[in-house]
Amino acid sequence: MAELQIYYETRPVGAIDATADGPSFVYDRTWLGTRGAFPISFKMPLAQARTPASIFAPWAANLLPESTQLSAVGRMLGTSPEDAVAILSEIGRDTAGALSIGKPGSAETGGWKPIGPQRNLERIIEELPSKPFLVGEEGVSMSLAGVQSKLGVAIDARGRLCVPHDGAPSTYILKPDSDRLFGGVQNEAFCLTLARRLNIAAVEITTGKAGARSYLLVRRYDRIEQQGRWRRAHQEDFCQALGKPPFAKYEANQSGIKGPTLADMFAVARSAMQAPDILNLVDYVVFNVLACNTDAHAKNYSMMISARGFSLAPMYDVMCAAVWNNVTRNMAQKIAGKNRGEHLKRRHWERCARECGLNPARLVKRVEELASRAMREAGPAAEAVAAMPAGGHPLLPRLVEAIEARARAVIAGLSDLSGADDEDEAADALPAPKPARKPRRTPAPAAKSSPRARRAR
Repeated sequence: MAELQIYYETRPVGAIDATADGPSFVYDRTWLGTRGAFPISFKMPLAQARTPASIFAPWAANLLPESTQLSAVGRMLGTSPEDAVAILSEIGRDTAGALSIGKPGSAETGGWKPIGPQRNLERIIEELPSKPFLVGEEGVSMSLAGVQSKLGVAIDARGRLCVPHDGAPSTYILKPDSDRLFGGVQNEAFCLTLARRLNIAAVEITTGKAGARSYLLVRRYDRIEQQGRWRRAHQEDFCQALGKPPFAKYEANQSGIKGPTLADMFAVARSAMQAPDILNLVDYVVFNVLACNTDAHAKNYSMMISARGFSLAPMYDVMCAAVWNNVTRNMAQKIAGKNRGEHLKRRHWERCARECGLNPARLVKRVEELASRAMREAGPAAEAVAAMPAGGHPLLPRLVEAIEARARAVIAGLSDLSGADDEDEAADALPAPKPARKPRRTPAPAAKSSPRARRAR
């Protein structure tokens, strides 16, 4: 394979080359001497030495979609889903972060093409599962990680929704509703709105409708407008920062590769970031427990990268699993060996603090503060989501109930000063019970999630 160039906008950053062990990477000499140059990963500092495939290949794989989305892309391109570099050479001009792969990217908006009437957007949404990222359309080249169908879009000066072409940057991520996750759009909108109401750094979102379909619109935190141009800011998720492939993103997995733990992530944060970022990471972890977000794996935490160093990216991809049947109640990362949020006691938070290099008393205090505020803000957050363009949903009252119930359980656990874990461990081993439901006035169809399915990311 010929070298494949990686660019920051029009500047060469380095090149991917094939070796007997897989794709390797080397920085461009000019990039190494460029003022404002940044490393592409925590695992790949700026240096002349070649980065081996053992480090580069997992990093590259984390730029791609997963599961059926990746298979569909492979079929459309006639490429093996395992050949990350070949796929990125086709769909890698607009990725998570600042880099464009294969061809230069752009900061200009001239490549934004308006989608047009709602029926056009509805058609695009309907086709996304079989045509991820509009793969195969001339001039379209984008890739977003995760299992869920999504599309990079932009909003022009006239407020029109656009698809970026010819290396132009997307500035929003459009995430359509899904038959598998009843009310998923309002669920994610609620959780992220609640996080912002708790003064947790979370992405800006709104909702929208296209015919019979609804969608979440997420403003990209890795795009910055500067005098009419959209500059890319670099980032990577914690799977990339820890050198883990995407299939090992959960702490407990069957890949044979140890998944990232909270202690692993805090070790990276302490090594690379400042104290405020570590405190923000604490808030993210606690909020995911309060939100009953059982899909808070390492790819759903990210860090920003610049010439000045590393910082924590805003929170994103949060959903409350407690409102759906047959979705696992087990957390993606354990807290002091516990994988069920409702079973956490003071001793577990204190042990987690020690494992992660935190102050136990301060962590317990912060857990209580956020839980108390979550109970107060859950109702107003639901009202804010109902006022968004896609409107309300029968799931919203159940979301409020779930967060209030979890917050009460967490606060009660902080009052438990016992030291025995046997009863909790036995409870953790039991199958997840179906959550109790209160009678509701508006009938809603049953959730269609597959057994023990995790939320698509």
